[in-house]
Amino acid sequence: MSMKKKVVLVTGGANGIGKATALKFAEAGAAVVICDLNETAGEETIRLIGEKAAFYKVNVANRAEVQTWVDDVVTRFGRIDVLVNNAGILRDGQLIKFKEGQLVGQMSEENFDQVISINLKGVFNCTQAVAPIMARQGGGVILSATSVVGLDGNFGQTNYVAAKSGVIGMTKVWSRELGKFGIRVNAVAPGFIATDMIKGMPEKILEGLKTHSPLGRMGEPRDIANAYFFLASDDASFITGETLRVDGGVVVGT
Repeated sequence: MSMKKKVVLVTGGANGIGKATALKFAEAGAAVVICDLNETAGEETIRLIGEKAAFYKVNVANRAEVQTWVDDVVTRFGRIDVLVNNAGILRDGQLIKFKEGQLVGQMSEENFDQVISINLKGVFNCTQAVAPIMARQGGGVILSATSVVGLDGNFGQTNYVAAKSGVIGMTKVWSRELGKFGIRVNAVAPGFIATDMIKGMPEKILEGLKTHSPLGRMGEPRDIANAYFFLASDDASFITGETLRVDGGVVVGT
């Protein structure tokens, strides 16, 4: 499947799933524009992609930064065909920690707000900035990263689950609102993926993650990139408002 003459935006594109996604679209001929806060990794990813690529340092939680980025991309490339809302962070913690009848800890308001700002508001900011451009073009594809924990919940992740569940809800709303403009909106829900962050966990925990999957392994970033690529392609032209699990059959919490 060719993506020649397509312009693809990937947030959080410097590392992990975002990087694999950028490379996947580039291999198919797309011009790829990534944003991230990690300038060193971002520039390295662009170097791997080659000439038809650009990197911008953007905080997706900042609406003004996002708008400036999107406006510059349109000036430079003329259009935007695909947006992949991949940027996200973790700030795990229990709602409350109780010991011997006493409250000894809880998720901080700061950690809750940070995750909501990046993982939920960031998706809103980028989508709202890109949607008018796609509407004027007569079409486009918006894809967002949710998670299996957004569907199943997970211990110690109130903030992350709230954000990822919200992404699923926004995906359904936007598919209804934007469909009349020829814009398709879908989400991908990864399971346990072997990114650098996950690979740094103790071996015992990694083995436990593998045993949760009927396939007996964790996913690779390219597994998620392949899902994004399919949903962006014409082969998925009648799919919108959906959340595709790419999780090796895992059921969180069992």
